[in-house]
Amino acid sequence: MVETAGLMADETGALRCFWQGGLDDYRRYHDEEWGHPVVDDHRLFEKICLEGFQSGLSWLTILRKRENFRAAFAGFDFHKVALFGEEDIARCLADAGIVRHRGKIVSTINNAGRAVALAAEFGSLARYFWSFEPGPKERPARMDHATLIANPTSPTSIRLSKDLKKRGWTFVGPTTVYAFMQAMGLVNDHIEGCLCRERVEGLRTAFIRPR
Repeated sequence: MVETAGLMADETGALRCFWQGGLDDYRRYHDEEWGHPVVDDHRLFEKICLEGFQSGLSWLTILRKRENFRAAFAGFDFHKVALFGEEDIARCLADAGIVRHRGKIVSTINNAGRAVALAAEFGSLARYFWSFEPGPKERPARMDHATLIANPTSPTSIRLSKDLKKRGWTFVGPTTVYAFMQAMGLVNDHIEGCLCRERVEGLRTAFIRPR
């Protein structure tokens, strides 16, 4: 593997964003998920919760436990998770397949209740989150390695974080929210030269925003 300017070449010479590290599971996530526009409410809820669990850890750690998290949290059906009680908290704390952090588990249950209210107000979580998609003036002219590293948050992620916190959500700081935006396709942060950048931009261009 050769890494230069934030890009890593695979055995065929194809260039990808450096962070996937050439690991098979991480490469699939980079190629098949990261930056693709998402409107499924359960996936949106799952991702923002898992970003909260990632705090202090690597995303690869969470990715490799993702199926366990899905089993523990009812497929991230927020209507079901909102009904979790102390027995469910104890069950999750005993589950070695997930991150056993009481604060993050309780936060996920709390956020599920907040998600139910948000979906009722806006019609779906997708309508709410996609209303925060940044316009061209808020985006860098060129997404290179230096720009990506220098901007772990954005003006939009700060606004979205503040609004979520006002609505009672927890573990949704601006950095967590920006990582969520990157993954769910609200922005395209594949580095210039990455084999996925143009394809993801095409998906975003053709994507019908929820109204």
